[in-house]
Amino acid sequence: MGSDPQYIKFPNLSLAQHVFNLSNPACPQDVQKTSLEKLQEAISENKMAPFYRHLAHPVEGILNNSGEGVTQHPPHGPKQLIASNMLASRKSPQKIDFPWDEELYQSLVEDNKKDLESFQKEEDEAEEAAGETEVLAAQGKRAEFWARVGDKDKAIESHETLLEKTGSLGTKIDLALAMIRIGMFFGDSLFVKKYIERANTLIESGGDWDRRNRLKAYKGLHLLTIRSYNLAAPLLLDSLSTFTSYELCSYSALVIYSVLAGSLSLKRVDFKEKVVDAPEIKAVLGAGEDRLAALTGEVSSGPSARDEEMKDAPTSSSTPGTATTAVNLTTFGAGSGIQADAEVPIDFTPLANLVDSLYSGTYRSFFVGLAAVEDHFLTQDRYLYEHRAWFVREMRLRAYQQLLQSYRVVGLSSMANDFGVTVDYLDRDLAKFIASNRIACTIDRVNGIIETNRPDDKNKQYADVVKHGDALITKLQKYGQAVRLRGSERT
Repeated sequence: MGSDPQYIKFPNLSLAQHVFNLSNPACPQDVQKTSLEKLQEAISENKMAPFYRHLAHPVEGILNNSGEGVTQHPPHGPKQLIASNMLASRKSPQKIDFPWDEELYQSLVEDNKKDLESFQKEEDEAEEAAGETEVLAAQGKRAEFWARVGDKDKAIESHETLLEKTGSLGTKIDLALAMIRIGMFFGDSLFVKKYIERANTLIESGGDWDRRNRLKAYKGLHLLTIRSYNLAAPLLLDSLSTFTSYELCSYSALVIYSVLAGSLSLKRVDFKEKVVDAPEIKAVLGAGEDRLAALTGEVSSGPSARDEEMKDAPTSSSTPGTATTAVNLTTFGAGSGIQADAEVPIDFTPLANLVDSLYSGTYRSFFVGLAAVEDHFLTQDRYLYEHRAWFVREMRLRAYQQLLQSYRVVGLSSMANDFGVTVDYLDRDLAKFIASNRIACTIDRVNGIIETNRPDDKNKQYADVVKHGDALITKLQKYGQAVRLRGSERT
């Protein structure tokens, strides 16, 4: 049995979402106001002097574009102390004024100095009177301190030093996971990839089930941020039933990521099994009796899950049929390694409509649901925002492919009517996918039809062999020319 997870409290990834909200032009003003208040509260509470400077400094701050305010002490050293990719856009179209208070900053710096002095004193005393375990504990406090105050470089350095010195495999894995979160916090995908590989190596050398399960969620979220939805979907969906990584994201966020990844990448049979009919997803997206059946276990255990012994449960004035799709998932975090923060109820209706309409083939509702998902989820989440246009395009492609694969010939106006768009729009949209060989069909505007021309596997294999054979012959010819030239030089 593994030890309890360590180093899971910092950095707080929800703060990175609040920074994103402030820079996101699509974020509602009331949400931005709340995010600003939460950031200011966290900076004061956790004494985040380096992070405060990174955000709000009149010259160096990534959020303070107004240039207003004068510092009492001009900055020294490099202009950008912390490198990050936390904003919604590198070229933010709006001005974000994050108030800078020099007096507050100096007080935070003094508090940080006192904390560091106490850590150093504790470490010195441990080296003199205690053993290696106590020394590592003091160094661990310093590493957590740098993660707490938001200093990326020093947090990485201190965690790396601790990782090299620590002998316990479980602690090494926890440190690697903490470094992954530091990379996610500052939006450094390459750093995250590096330490996911390192954590995976440690896990394979003997990690316990809990840490292995946590890494699965970390991998899935990272793959989602780099557009590898086909690889992210199975990891995220598998994490739903055993999710405990509340230091990474909330359960509601995991549901959103899992459904989006599964809807885009899974084949129809797997999509039904793992998304449409999955008990964990039905418990959130289902309506009325579907949700009740999932929550009581009837979906996976059969009708006997709601037996006669359950009848004395207190009843509510609302019936299952009138249940709302706004769900509060805070209770899903009970008993996990870290206490889940209270979540604001989320309206999953757009997501539920997208899943239902895609599977049932009601494409007019699908386009409406896709637009609602973009507005409610893709444009509001820091991990989904960058790839929102790509996701919408790929989902349109999936819907087109799903309809066309069932017919040899489809009327252009009939298909446009099914999707609730004009013939001209459908023509232009399909033409892009046809030109890039994403859809095997041709459009006949004269006769107003779309003809599918799906080649069989043998023809496709033959075409691939010819294509790759030509490329190989070209390379061999170039190689032969190079060899002859070298031979002539020797003579």
